[in-house]
Parts: sequence; C-alpha cells; structure tokens
Amino acid sequence: MTTLVTGGTGFLGGRIVTRLLAEGREVVVMARNPSPAWEARGVRFIRAALDDAVATRKACAGIETVFHVAARVGVWGRYADYFRPNVLGTRALLEGCRAHGVKRLIFTSTPSVVYNGRDLAGADESLPLTNNCPSPYPLTKAIAEREILAANSETLRTIALRPHLIWGMGDPHLVPRILARARAGRLRIVGTGTNRVDMVHIENTVDAHLLAEAALVKDQAMRGAPPFEEKKAEVAGRAYFLTNGEPVVLWEWIDNLLAALGEPRITRRISLRAASAVGLACEAAWRVLPLRGEPPMTRFVAAELAKDHWFDISAARRDLGYVPRVSMIEGTAELVAALKKK
Repeated sequence: MTTLVTGGTGFLGGRIVTRLLAEGREVVVMARNPSPAWEARGVRFIRAALDDAVATRKACAGIETVFHVAARVGVWGRYADYFRPNVLGTRALLEGCRAHGVKRLIFTSTPSVVYNGRDLAGADESLPLTNNCPSPYPLTKAIAEREILAANSETLRTIALRPHLIWGMGDPHLVPRILARARAGRLRIVGTGTNRVDMVHIENTVDAHLLAEAALVKDQAMRGAPPFEEKKAEVAGRAYFLTNGEPVVLWEWIDNLLAALGEPRITRRISLRAASAVGLACEAAWRVLPLRGEPPMTRFVAAELAKDHWFDISAARRDLGYVPRVSMIEGTAELVAALKKK
C-alpha cells in the first residue's frame, strides 16, 4: 500500500512517516524543503509546495492513501497567503486523488475551524464551521475541511481529524514558543487564568491518524458485506476532535512546566478586554507598517489564551477506537527530562 504524506518533514507529518516506515509501508513525501534523511531511508521525495497545483496533482499517481498534513499555519498574515496553500492546494490534491484513483484521504484539520469567539467547554462535532474569525488560518482550514468531507464518495473515502495543540518530544512550536516568551519576559496571564484547555500528545495524534485510515479501509470493505452483518456507523465524510481527553488549567500547566525547568512563574496579568484591544492595535500596525513576523498579540491569540478550549472526544473513541496512550503526566515528565538535557 503506497502512501503519500503531505508535509512529511514537519512535526506531525514526520512522525506519521516514521510510523508508516516501521510498518514496512512504501511512503512518498511531498514537502517544500528537501529531506536527505528520508531519501536515505527509501522514501520517494517530491519537493513542491501545496499551491503548485500541477505537482500536487501528479503526487497522487500510484497512491492508495493520502495523509494531508501540510498547511500554512499561523495566527497572522494576509488571507491570500493562507488561501493558496490551504484551500487551492487542497483542491488540487482532491483533483489528483480523483484523477489517479486514490482510495482514502485523511485530512489534518484543527479545532479552530469551529471558532466562534466564545468559550468551548466540552464542545463536540455538532458545532458549525466558522465563517467569522479574526485569523485567516481557521477560515481557510474550515473551507478546506468542508470541501474534503463533501468530496467523500464510494471511490474516495475522506475523513477530517482535529487535533488540539499537538505537543511532545520534538515539538518545534507550542512549548518552545511558551519558553521563549517566558524567558524574554513577554508572557502574561490573559484573563482570569482559570480557563481550561485540551492538548494532544504527538504519539496519540499519530495513533489517531492510523486508526482513521484503518476505519476507512473497513468502511470500504463493509460495502459488500451481507445485510445481516452488524455494521458500525461509517466514519467516512465525518470530522473528529482529537485530544488527550484530560483538560488542564492552561496557566497552571504552563507555570508547572516553567517551575520544573527552573524558570520563574508567570505573575503579570492582563484582562481579556485589554489584550484584545492591544491585539487590534497590533493588527492595525502590522497592516500599514513594514513590520516582519507575527504581532506580539492579536485578537485571536487573546481569545485562545483566555477562554476555555476543551472538546468531547467520545466520537473518536467510539468510531475510531481512539484511546490516548500517552497521558499528560507521562508526556510532560518525558518532555521536561528532555529539555533539562539541552
């Protein structure tokens, strides 16, 4: 079974490739930057960006399963810069899947596709996709998810997974950003500091992606099963939240992580209203001035840092057989031990 992984040099994509190779699978990776390490292990590498429509379509030739992990991520930027890879790139991939007879497509989405500016406490998949968000990333991912699920058919089975705040060993985003801001004195508690959030360990996230593929395979196999056989609900055409199933008080978790690493706890605070006002001002400045990088605060980030964001994963447990095997305590201890060695 030949498998294509878009974004196969990233944190999640790379771990999926590693697991597939361990299973003896033939893997093709499509990514913007070359990876001699993958090629040395027999991985066929396609160097291309998602918005290279021709290369994206061609990458699907001879593929049975696609793990579509690649995306433009971030909290700030021009809408067009997100729309090209996240929407147009996904459309090109869907065209390639249809043209080359790909059987399965597993899409790595995000819980922010249901952003509504409010607390999300125990939210499930019944929430509507966002069409009003101050960040282009959730907006474009929501469009891509909608189109991928709409493309589900008898010949191409699709599914969307929504992992929330992926972290763990090798994380290049979440924990390094927290540590960098804390050490620079730029991290403040936003809001009351009591908001609960879900995270998901990288190994649990990989497990869920492979479980999703297995469920799609089973969906297709059951098409010809006799009518008297007991059949589970099809997972194809559906989206699933993925977390550790262990919501934490965000600022307590950050404080405990910093303390374990010998760093001072966060004591400075800012209200959500004030942080949102700062974010709005920063966004305006970044629009009109030649400033590089992301603003230090945006309205979207303020809401993410101050509001509840935890999700009901009972659907993933029931339909995919997903059971988080690396707990928050275990994963945090492993991460702290690794960071102390640096």
